[in-house]
Amino acid sequence: MIRVVDSNDSRFKAISENIKKFRVQNNLTQRELAEKVGISLSYLTKIEATNCNKSFSLHVLFDIADALNVDIKEFFD
Repeated sequence: MIRVVDSNDSRFKAISENIKKFRVQNNLTQRELAEKVGISLSYLTKIEATNCNKSFSLHVLFDIADALNVDIKEFFD
């Protein structure tokens, strides 16, 4: 069975909120984190948006986790 991903899914919201939480804890602006990860500010802004409508890869999540010095599992809690 193929599952269609709903961009308003609560899991995406939790990931977005956690990325923002860890970014703020690390005293980084969105621009600074985007530069560390190697993605555009616009892309990170969309990822962090609570109504995130941008799908993102695990690769990007791993890069963000590395830049924030957290285990990727922390994004899913």
